[in-house]
Amino acid sequence: MATTHIMAIVSLLLLSLTFHSIAAYDEQQPPAKEAVIVKHVDVVVEGMVYCQSCDRYGTWSLTRAEPIAAAKVSVICKDHRNRVSYYKAFETDAHGYFYAQLRGFTMGNYLLDHPLTSCRVKLISSPLESCNLLTNVNYGINGSPLRYEDKRLVGTNYEAVIYAAGPLAFRPAKCVPATYP
Repeated sequence: MATTHIMAIVSLLLLSLTFHSIAAYDEQQPPAKEAVIVKHVDVVVEGMVYCQSCDRYGTWSLTRAEPIAAAKVSVICKDHRNRVSYYKAFETDAHGYFYAQLRGFTMGNYLLDHPLTSCRVKLISSPLESCNLLTNVNYGINGSPLRYEDKRLVGTNYEAVIYAAGPLAFRPAKCVPATYP
């Protein structure tokens, strides 16, 4: 009986030493950090730039309009105090399409400085000598407002919220008057 009692005491001592050494090991190891994935969200504006047909001069119609490659547009965002908080020029691709990734755009106030209320797209220049006069089609001169069309690009660590503006247009400087029989 004394042997059983001694064995129980020795077992308890060994067990307590085991727990003590495990606890000491855990204290030496830094606590496991949870993997935090930071998803970057970009604001993007897309649209098209055209050369308006001469027979549509004076209207907002883009019937028979041709896309303009290498046309320049600007994206201007203002804060709720009407101060410019973002400005950058972008160029259209070979099909007259622009994809303006607003790198560095920040909102001081989520509601008041939101891209839908604070950003506009304006025409800057056309590379075509035959079609380089600004029009105010979709407010290309005054600043085309952005539209949210529920469009997003989503990747593993990336997300882009895409807004649309325009379509915008330049017009020819000289149009041959239509002759009627």
